[in-house]
Amino acid sequence: MKIRWPLLVRRTHKWLALVVGLQVVLWTATGFYMVVVHIDTIHGDHLVRPVAAPALDVSRAVSPASILASNPGISEMRLVQSRGRLMWQADHGGEVAAFDATTGVPMAPMAYGEAVANAKAAYAGTGDVVSARLLTTRPQEMGSRKPPYWQVEFAGWNRPTLYLSPVTGEVLAKRHLLWRAFDFAWMLHIMDYDARTNVNNPLLRVATWSAFAMAITGAWLLLWSFPRRRRKART
Repeated sequence: MKIRWPLLVRRTHKWLALVVGLQVVLWTATGFYMVVVHIDTIHGDHLVRPVAAPALDVSRAVSPASILASNPGISEMRLVQSRGRLMWQADHGGEVAAFDATTGVPMAPMAYGEAVANAKAAYAGTGDVVSARLLTTRPQEMGSRKPPYWQVEFAGWNRPTLYLSPVTGEVLAKRHLLWRAFDFAWMLHIMDYDARTNVNNPLLRVATWSAFAMAITGAWLLLWSFPRRRRKART
């Protein structure tokens, strides 16, 4: 049986359009959003005050050797100014630890009041604190970053939220409504509906090649139609 190529290509194009057409629309819409909203806004840089590196009074700090001697397993230490004091920040078996630099005593994690005070000091906006919670389970918007951390949300239409380390007090992440919309758009764009990080997942590859095939068959049909119309015009 002779293959009717125009009919076969037209049907292939039609079914491909039905299957991947919606995803093509989503690619266009989400790509438009990700281009229109400036990436610095998405990152939330406007939510926190710029912090100048303070001058550290090393003469007041105890020797790191004394801390290392009483805390085996520390692989790295650095002197920082955080939580309103000088501290030694250490990597202790993959976990972050903090020691008062003037005494060498381990610092307890931040309680509610200190977490709120640190968040207010870092926040560049004017809204009041709406809620502050110490999270021990990871929310979706924190990606692969392991808890615990303080989640402090401020009043505002875009629900600005800061995540702080309970140990060091540093701002770990900045989240707001436009970031959350970007994250949702990114999920739809790369078709990773779980972790939202795999840009080479099987579903995306299938959809991409299907969309490519749809474009190729559409282009073939367009080119095939021109000589056909000229023949009809001559008859």
